[in-house]
Amino acid sequence: MSQPSPSETALRRDWISALAKAPPGRLAALLPDLPAHEMLRAPEIGTVMVQGRIGGTGAPFNLGEMTVTRCSVRLAEGAVGHACVQGRDKAHAARAALADALMQTAAAPRIEAQVLAPLRAEAAGARASRAARAAATRVEFFTMLRGEDA
Repeated sequence: MSQPSPSETALRRDWISALAKAPPGRLAALLPDLPAHEMLRAPEIGTVMVQGRIGGTGAPFNLGEMTVTRCSVRLAEGAVGHACVQGRDKAHAARAALADALMQTAAAPRIEAQVLAPLRAEAAGARASRAARAAATRVEFFTMLRGEDA
């Protein structure tokens, strides 16, 4: 089996991220019909350690644990999909793993257009809305030139 190229790896990382961050109900609405599949790893709930960095760029430290659900599936044609989602939603993990597997088949253009593009657009809209609300509270400080500084 050949190794995927760095660009293929980046593309897959992008769609897996979009699926994992999608609201579970929205993903279910966009991908209602699930294809025949075999569970390689049934959805299971666990925790992962979340790390932070001092000042955002400094030394890492353990921030705490986060609950996640992971799942792995295989489609009838052999494509394998994986997912790890935040929280305890087993259906969300299974649906995200199925979407990952479908993105590795001939159905990829359809899944991209019908599922991933709307999810990405909605996420971008949510980010812009959050940024606009934060910008409204921004305070700009300035100093005036005093007479003795001239």
